[in-house]
Amino acid sequence: MYTLKMKYGRGTVDVSIPKKNLLKVIESNSSKEKSKTQEEVIIDALANPIASARLKQLVHQGEKVCVVISDVTRLWQKMSMYLPYIVEELNNGGVKDEDILFISATGSHREQTKEEHTLLLGEKLSERFEVINHNCHDEENLTYLGKTRFGTPVMVNKKALECDHIILTGAIVFHLLAGWGGGKKSVLPGICSYESIMKNHALSLSPNAGEGSNPLVKSGYTENNPLHQDMLEATSFVKPTFMFNVIMDKEGRISHAVAGNYIKAHEAGCKIVDQIDGVAIEEKADLVIATAGGYPKDINLYQTCKTVINAKEAVKKGGTMIILSQCTEGFGNDHVQEMIRNYDTVEERETALREDYSIAKYIGYFMSEVAQEFLFILVGDMDQKLVEKANMKVVSTIEKALEIAYEEKGKDLKTYLMPYGANTLPKFLK
Repeated sequence: MYTLKMKYGRGTVDVSIPKKNLLKVIESNSSKEKSKTQEEVIIDALANPIASARLKQLVHQGEKVCVVISDVTRLWQKMSMYLPYIVEELNNGGVKDEDILFISATGSHREQTKEEHTLLLGEKLSERFEVINHNCHDEENLTYLGKTRFGTPVMVNKKALECDHIILTGAIVFHLLAGWGGGKKSVLPGICSYESIMKNHALSLSPNAGEGSNPLVKSGYTENNPLHQDMLEATSFVKPTFMFNVIMDKEGRISHAVAGNYIKAHEAGCKIVDQIDGVAIEEKADLVIATAGGYPKDINLYQTCKTVINAKEAVKKGGTMIILSQCTEGFGNDHVQEMIRNYDTVEERETALREDYSIAKYIGYFMSEVAQEFLFILVGDMDQKLVEKANMKVVSTIEKALEIAYEEKGKDLKTYLMPYGANTLPKFLK
């Protein structure tokens, strides 16, 4: 037997399968720049911007600068570590503290508290600056700039637009809809209206009713991804002056960073993420066993979707997915629960979603869509009755999950293990 400890909640679970059935453990490729400290990575990126002059050369005394930062759900990107260097660069360009505005790119998330703002900026910067929460529903503080060719109305935070420069910050990871996070996402959804966000994210569905999810909207793909292209177009109305994005390793360190032009620098960062977290596979498996990587990535079903969307790429159609996700907080969102519990079929869910789209509803829809395509077994704390309409099976142990898989599909199942399923993207070499 081959046994691998996989993170589950705040602990670990031993996953054991016959050694002859193991195709591969899918995990990140090792980074080549561990000799650099995190501070050196940040400083090097700011000193060597891509397709841009240095930030301190782009700003001038008397100009107002808006720095767009992520909200507390992205605290893992260690913004309190890199933001002081960005402020220093602005100060060196002649910009005074009173002319620097921080806006938390909450998108459609809740407002952040003062305590959370301190976590975002760090103690020292919090003594010098306040953070404004973006409110996607506050129409008085939104400015309409036009429509994209996809029909998305671009309504952006008024205070950001009143500044001479907009600086985007964040982190680049695989993203289930936009291909990759970071870059333009600081604008849309970050500081746009709720209507803008929902219109954009509705592109995750096929243009034709009844066809379900749009196959061009997926992790690690941007070339013909309409949702990504729409975000880029929306951001072109804003014309950000500069971007700084970090890339984390599996230990949670800032291993790389990119700075400069918000398109070119982001593209360079995406290539780095792809080299580290994009893992080539030569065949699809009968069975994939994946974990998000433990708490808080497996806190609820909403967050679990990130693991499911990646694991899906490694398994044959009609195969089996076992997802280890404790889900101590259940669905994590009322809209996810509504889509899974209130409808009997995937078709009914799609119709309801098209009539009243929300991101959380799409997550609920997508999970049911996957459960129709694969044998979907969740190892977690959720009540089986809550998800049975979506064809999802819930068990409390990996042993029980394997028992069901072997009983329904046979014991000789070629298997992939994904210990960091929320971050690693299997790439099938056709």
